[in-house]
Amino acid sequence: MSDTWLVVGLGNPGPRYAANRHNVGFMIVDLLARRIGGSFARKSRGGPVEVAEGRLGVGFDAPRLVLAKPLVYMNLSGGPVAALAQFYKVAPDRIVALHDELDIPYGQLRMKIGGGEGGHNGLRSMTKSLSTKDYVRVRFGIGRPPGRQDPADYVLSDFSANERKDLEFLVDRAADAVESLIVKGLEPTQNLYHAVT
Repeated sequence: MSDTWLVVGLGNPGPRYAANRHNVGFMIVDLLARRIGGSFARKSRGGPVEVAEGRLGVGFDAPRLVLAKPLVYMNLSGGPVAALAQFYKVAPDRIVALHDELDIPYGQLRMKIGGGEGGHNGLRSMTKSLSTKDYVRVRFGIGRPPGRQDPADYVLSDFSANERKDLEFLVDRAADAVESLIVKGLEPTQNLYHAVT
């Protein structure tokens, strides 16, 4: 296996969904691409996907990143991810899924390897296509919907005006956590970022 990490932002394609809570994975991976000086180009590997490549740091020993945004609806994300993992020869424990999480308060981060999908269609699709749950998840808390709002409607709505005040900072922090995960490892990163914000 290579020294490459496959970092996947989960979201839905197109301007209609761009600012949705469900698309925070795209927001984080977009920032990571800017940080490594990469630009997204459309590919067709197991389904349409945008990919940006670069190294995290300088030197030939710096980790190589393949950043990906599947250009399919969330529940079909797994096909392009599995095709990229095969093409770049990336082991499951070097695949990182960036996604929204209803069961975590807004802006908080949680990271883990494996576990359930918690009803998240993007993770369910990845698990099915990869034939394993043993990939890394970076979960960005969006909190529970207010009142009796349907969770499906909530995740497909834009961040509120109040949430947007902190969103840029929180996405930046999530990108920092991804970099730490790759450079320092899972447990040290959990110790740094799992504290209440």
